[in-house]
Amino acid sequence: MAQTNTKKQTQIRIKGNVSTSSYSKNEPLFGATVVVKELNKYAQSDEKGNFLVEFLRPSSLNSTYTIVAYLYGFKTVSKKIDIKNATTLTIDFNLEELQDSLKTVVVEGDSEAQNSDLMARLNAVDGMGIYESKKSEVIVLNNTTANLAANNSRQIYAKVAGLNVWESDGAGIQLGIGARGLSPNRTANFNTRQNGYDISADALGYPESYYTPPVEAVERIELVRGAASLQYGTQFGGMLNFVMKDAPKDDNFAVNIRQTVGSYGFTNSFVDVGGNLGKTNQNGDSKVSYYGFFQYKRGDGWRENSGFDVYTGFAKMTFRPTSKLKISVEYTGMNYLAQQAGGLTDVLFEQNPRQSIRDRNWFAVNWNLGAVVLDYKISNKTKINSRTFGLLAGRRTVGNLDKISTIDFGKNRTLIDGDFKNFGNETRLLHHYSINFLGEKFKKQTHAFVTGFRYYNGFTTQQQGDADATDEPNFTFLNSENLENSSYEFPNQNASFFIENVFNISDKWSITPGIRAEYIKTGANGFYKERVFDFAGNLISEVKNEESLERPRSFILGGIGVSYKPIINDKNELEIYANFSQNYRSVTFSDLRIQNPNLVISPDIKDESGYNTDLGFRGKLNTLLQFDVSLFYLNYNDRISQVERVGVAPTYTPYRFRGNIAQARIYGIESLLEFNIGKLGNNWIENILPKSYLGVYLNTAILKSKYVNSEETAILGRQVELVPPVTLRTGLQFGYQKFKLSYQYSFTKEHFTDATNVIRSATAVSGIIPSYYVMDLSMSYSYKWLKVEGSINNLTNNSYFTRRADGYPGPGIIPADGRAFFLTLGAGF
Repeated sequence: MAQTNTKKQTQIRIKGNVSTSSYSKNEPLFGATVVVKELNKYAQSDEKGNFLVEFLRPSSLNSTYTIVAYLYGFKTVSKKIDIKNATTLTIDFNLEELQDSLKTVVVEGDSEAQNSDLMARLNAVDGMGIYESKKSEVIVLNNTTANLAANNSRQIYAKVAGLNVWESDGAGIQLGIGARGLSPNRTANFNTRQNGYDISADALGYPESYYTPPVEAVERIELVRGAASLQYGTQFGGMLNFVMKDAPKDDNFAVNIRQTVGSYGFTNSFVDVGGNLGKTNQNGDSKVSYYGFFQYKRGDGWRENSGFDVYTGFAKMTFRPTSKLKISVEYTGMNYLAQQAGGLTDVLFEQNPRQSIRDRNWFAVNWNLGAVVLDYKISNKTKINSRTFGLLAGRRTVGNLDKISTIDFGKNRTLIDGDFKNFGNETRLLHHYSINFLGEKFKKQTHAFVTGFRYYNGFTTQQQGDADATDEPNFTFLNSENLENSSYEFPNQNASFFIENVFNISDKWSITPGIRAEYIKTGANGFYKERVFDFAGNLISEVKNEESLERPRSFILGGIGVSYKPIINDKNELEIYANFSQNYRSVTFSDLRIQNPNLVISPDIKDESGYNTDLGFRGKLNTLLQFDVSLFYLNYNDRISQVERVGVAPTYTPYRFRGNIAQARIYGIESLLEFNIGKLGNNWIENILPKSYLGVYLNTAILKSKYVNSEETAILGRQVELVPPVTLRTGLQFGYQKFKLSYQYSFTKEHFTDATNVIRSATAVSGIIPSYYVMDLSMSYSYKWLKVEGSINNLTNNSYFTRRADGYPGPGIIPADGRAFFLTLGAGF
């Protein structure tokens, strides 16, 4: 027994250097990950490219292992090692630069492999962007144990601090997330992208995202907070990018099939295929590769009148005629029809949150998105990327828009018909270089800048009028030649130029300034009608107002970031970062004109401006703790919001007014702590269960907000709406060999939905969101080519709601789903 213990305690040390010849001879690579694959023991290279992996000699008879070195933007290198008669080995790696960022390396067979880098961040220079000193998050879906079939946002974004998640449906058809007091409505305050190009209805005039990529087809999700405004667009929220899966590197053909069943008639069928065709180029990559998926999803819904059918497909062909050139052609199609149960008053919600008093409301979306992406490597230091994209899409809603406090007497419904046609191009140049004007020490540092331009042209038509009085999904106007409400065309153009540079002053200090010049021209051409009815519903007057608006403007945004890394080694990391970036939000089509009996829009509404700033520290402590804790301050000038007002005599009817109401200040702390508690006490969990993992995470956001500088005395000094004072998500993650389990607890504190901080209103459009908590449990087991997954969402069957709508899918309280069960069977070949 003594001999066995002595052998087991032998320390193995693998050291070496990671470098590249892409820029200059044997340039060291900082931040490369080196993994002993079978054991999942890993380390990262320091600023000189050196690494050290230490572990106890395994008790197994196997002595030959694979050691892998990888870094985003470089080709992965693998080597075989034999530790049978060694205690110290020296292995060097030289990585070749690629045109693309590499996929996350997935190492199977060990506890840490199942959970490593579950929440990561973007590198300083990653792909075709610069992210030094910015608050960024990367969600790797392959490592996420959650209800992927239903796109459960509460679970998927569990480790993104400060997110407010709207839960309007239990199928994840539309994503609704917001940050730092910005509305989660269809994620409109993020610049939302897929593979780097826009997917929203209209990036400026109507930035709502009706299409959300199925996360079963997503490799990773990248988020960059408000500091993304210089490179990706001016939005206050930042950038959200879905990176889709791609063809398997070494297979000519691979297929993955997933079938999910769940509560309330939920069914989800997903299949994807990928492979490589033809010969390889000089890099060993196939000259032609392909990937595609198809998903069909349906369900009856947790509430009455809330069924849905969704069809989504994606296809991508990639051509690599040379080692320097890559061209990808992509198409995304989505079509869905959903019945909308409508909102509830507070009394109705308390009686029965599953009930519906609207059975004639329907919503339909047709989305066609195409893109051509070109990557060209000009030299080892310079590469260019050009994305040309276009959208042909439509969304249609038909139903009763009257206040939920009124009875639906079966009169003609209201139809809103919107069509979106837009195209654009974004071209970027990334260049690495060295300069010596500050002396020899500065000369040794490699710097990088990204510059580019963007052109965008959008054309949206939106019509509103009467539809039939049935309860069927009929999206046809009764009087298409003489609409009862409005008809508009919204043309817009956008051109911008940007540049951002990371200056690495030393091994520890960097400064990243940037600037963006923007030109925007939006317009509105059409008419709207003012109609007055008597108490019997008879039309007594009608005035048709013609409008032709054009708003050209140009401006410049600036920003700067600073990063200091006092500790960088294979065991511990610490980075202190700070940034400041200006933001801008142009008036949207919905701000300009839409007829809604619950809403009156100011004729003097104008664009919003402001800035985001962050100060934080992040890093890791050995293998025990990863952390990112930051303070932020968001200043929002001329914020567009809604306040409750009372009409004139004789009715004094209350209504919601939308306009530039005030300056908003929102600030707080956002933190994520991840504890590998299995590493405490000499790896106690691995001693009990070899190849196991046990971790805990704590995601906390504490926010404060206030309206200042307002002519609206009713809101001066009030809290900003949609700002939960406390958001907490915590969870336990366990992995043992091929089994994974994840438990999550989410808490959101009571907050307001309008600027006047109304507690409750008769229409239920305004009022508080009461505090609520939700628990989720998910697990999975893999055996060779077979995988089984299960989820229980809202484990305790709580009744709660996350939003009050003023239009579709309400108006009124939109209840979140109760307890639901899901089971997935997957197979990959």
